[in-house]
Amino acid sequence: MNHRALQLFWHKLTHWEYWPLHVVYFPIYLLYGYYSIKAKSICFFNAVNPSIKNGGLMMESKKKIYDLIPEKYYAKTVLIHPKTTSEEIKSLLKNRDLPFPLIAKPDIGLRGSAVQKIHSEKELLDYHKKANFDYLIQDFIAFPNEIGVFYVRYPNKNKGEITGIVSKEKLTIIGDGNSTIEELLNKTPRFQIQLKSLQEEYGAIYNTVLPKSKKLTLMPYGSHSRGAKFNDFSNIITPQLTESINKICLQIDGFYYGRLDIMYNTVAELEQGKNLMIVELNGAKSEPTHIYDPEHSLFFAWKTLAKHIKHMFEISQINHKSKGTPYLKYYIGIREMQAHFLQNKKILQF
Repeated sequence: MNHRALQLFWHKLTHWEYWPLHVVYFPIYLLYGYYSIKAKSICFFNAVNPSIKNGGLMMESKKKIYDLIPEKYYAKTVLIHPKTTSEEIKSLLKNRDLPFPLIAKPDIGLRGSAVQKIHSEKELLDYHKKANFDYLIQDFIAFPNEIGVFYVRYPNKNKGEITGIVSKEKLTIIGDGNSTIEELLNKTPRFQIQLKSLQEEYGAIYNTVLPKSKKLTLMPYGSHSRGAKFNDFSNIITPQLTESINKICLQIDGFYYGRLDIMYNTVAELEQGKNLMIVELNGAKSEPTHIYDPEHSLFFAWKTLAKHIKHMFEISQINHKSKGTPYLKYYIGIREMQAHFLQNKKILQF
C-alpha cells in the first residue's frame, strides 16, 4: 500500500461517515426490532406515509411521488422506459419543451447512483442505451444552493416540525494556476474517493491545469456518495421557515415523515417559500442527513437516528389504528426487498 492509499485508508477509518452502512446502523437495527415487536409487524413502516409505496422504504417510484406534489414545486419531469425508442425520446423532449442540460436519474434510485447531468441529445441516447431500468429526465434546476429538510408531522396534527437541515457542498475544486485537476483532487481525501469515477467521466480534461481562482464543479449532485460534503444547517430553522415547509407538505397527501431535498436561491427567500424546487422527496428510508456533518460524533448520529425511528413507529401506529392503514404483510415485504436488491444491482452495474 503506497503512502497516498494509506492516507486515504486512515481518513476513512477515522471518519465514521465513510464506514459501511450496516456497521453504523447496527444498534438502530436492534431498536427497529424492538419497535417491530411492539407493532407486532416487522413491516410497520408501510403505514408511515400511506400515499407512498411501502411508506417510501423501498421500491418507491420517484415519478409517482412527484405526482403527489404540486407541479410548481418540482422540475418538469418525464418518465422513460427502457423500451422507449430514440425517436419517441426526441419527440418527448420537443413536446414537453425540455432543453439541455437535463438531469437523468433512475425512477427507483440508490443514493445518487446513475444520476447524470446530460448536455446533449447524444449523451441522453447513450444513457438510454445503458439503462435497463425506468428513469426520469428533468429540467436542470439552476438554483445555487441545496439542502435536505427532514420533516415530521403526526397525523392528528395540522403542523409538523423540521427535525434537522443539511446543506450540501457539491464536489467543487478551485484552481491555483499550477495544478492539474487530478492534482487538485488529490489534495482533499473526500475528493480522492471519487477519483476513479471522475476520471471515467472527465478523462479528456483530467490533466488540464485550472486557472487561478477558477471554480469547477465536477459533481453537480448533492449526494454524499458522489463526493458532496454534508454540513449541519439546522441553525437556519425558524418559525417562519417551519411554517413555509409545513404549508408545502400539507399539500402532499399522505406524507408525514421524510426528507425533502430542496434547491433554493437564498435563505431569506426559502423562509418565505419562494424560489425553491423540490429535487426529491424521500419517505421511510430517509436519513436525517445532517448527522453526516464531519463535526458530529457517531453517538450524536445514533441519538438522532433513534429519535427518528421512534417518530416513524408512532406515526405508523396512529395511521394503522385510527385510519386503518395496513401494515405490509411479511411475505409481501420479503418479495419487495428481493425486488429492491435486484433494482440496486441494475443501478450499480450501470
